[in-house]
Amino acid sequence: MNNRGYTLIELSVVVLLIGLMLLIAVPRVRDTLFDDDLKASARRFISSARELRNESVREQTDYILHVDLANPAFWVYPADTTAEKRSELRKAAFRFPGGVRIAGIRQADGERRTEGEALIHFFRRGYVEPTVVHLAAGERVFTLVLNPFLPAMTVYENYVDFTFTREGHAAGL
Repeated sequence: MNNRGYTLIELSVVVLLIGLMLLIAVPRVRDTLFDDDLKASARRFISSARELRNESVREQTDYILHVDLANPAFWVYPADTTAEKRSELRKAAFRFPGGVRIAGIRQADGERRTEGEALIHFFRRGYVEPTVVHLAAGERVFTLVLNPFLPAMTVYENYVDFTFTREGHAAGL
């Protein structure tokens, strides 16, 4: 007789091994994809900046992305918004999840800020004030670079410090 199939025991062992591998791998993959607050916060900031750049060109209005470093949050408004309306918009700000903080912001006009508030200007002609934002959670840091003339934001999954110079402005930083 020529038996060319697998026994029930062999099939059971293979199914058991695959089940064990999935039991170990799935929670880690799920945590990486869905529960990473730092990546989710970076994606939210990037998409908001992208939408704001598009909105400023479409509406032909200068916009401001207002960042609060002390209470990690940001909100947006047109540059000509009244103080009363800005205060109202601040209440509806996007707040970063617990554990995620804004480690610092560097803009072309000054030193690196680690406290207070920062205003990032998006202009109606499609460019943005050059800015570097550092988001952190624990020991992990993401560096987000808003290039003035490029529509895409550069993202580094570590701390990268930029110093703005006249030559850098010419290069888009």
